[in-house]
Amino acid sequence: MSEIIFLDEVNRETRTVLTVGTFDGVHAGHRVLINKVVEAAKKNNARSVIVTFDPHPREIINPGAAGIKLLSSLEERRELLADIGVDMMVVIPFDRDFSLLSSEEFVKKIIWEKIGVSHFIIGYDHHFGKNREGTIETVESLGKELGFQCLVISKQEVGDKTVSSTAIRKAILGEGDMELAARFLERYYILNGNVIHGDKRGKKIGYPTANIQPDNADKAIPKNGVYAVWVRLDRVFYSGMMNIGNRPTFEESKPAMEVHIFDFERDIYGRDIHIQFVKRLRDEKAFSGVEELIAQLKRDEMMARKVLKEHSPNIAKLRK
Repeated sequence: MSEIIFLDEVNRETRTVLTVGTFDGVHAGHRVLINKVVEAAKKNNARSVIVTFDPHPREIINPGAAGIKLLSSLEERRELLADIGVDMMVVIPFDRDFSLLSSEEFVKKIIWEKIGVSHFIIGYDHHFGKNREGTIETVESLGKELGFQCLVISKQEVGDKTVSSTAIRKAILGEGDMELAARFLERYYILNGNVIHGDKRGKKIGYPTANIQPDNADKAIPKNGVYAVWVRLDRVFYSGMMNIGNRPTFEESKPAMEVHIFDFERDIYGRDIHIQFVKRLRDEKAFSGVEELIAQLKRDEMMARKVLKEHSPNIAKLRK
């Protein structure tokens, strides 16, 4: 059961196999490294720990005009790591002062003194610390000094899984290509949020929807359109379709994310909800009236049901 533990709450334990990184999205490339942590921890009767950061380091160091859109919130990251088998996610609050720590200070003061480590697993091209001056050689040297092992994941072990978070963001934000994103992620893209009140137009036309407010305002939201999705409530999955956009058929509509859950009639206002995006069905478009919209929604439902019949939900271990 993976837990979120902030740095000032962590108990030091020498028998710890860990790695360090942002791991936004926990994509295919990340999983190679994380799987090695889990395997090594089991082999050495140690706890498996992923050390990560919040906010995303780029928000502090080089945010850009629009900031950075996250592929995973902290809670989503926790669940993804739990699904792989990680015991604990240690979160380091990332601020300007922390960014000025040298790689040696980071390993000695944070990794060794506060968390504890017996095996430090590092990727072949990983750099860390102030100005990214820390390297494999830094970790190996400090391991000899302090008494922990440095295990390096080679380029060959990563193989064809050298995918980037930037490429995934492009697929999701720019194209709404959730199938490509799923290949990069080795799972469906997820969105966790809360069900909020909307204008209730959907209910009036026979397609009631749950309006979703993401649990992180910086979460990457797929391109406007209609999607086939899996919806999780109370540890149970339901099929559905989701619209993201401005609902142009109706005047004065505000941007919204709303999901219609098939064969479902419960009141879920205020509840936490988990969405898995399977496939983009179409662009959002304006219709001449409500009748034309309803006809299209029926076609969307048929298509979504067909897609979901062939694609089961994943990230399904549902550990808490």
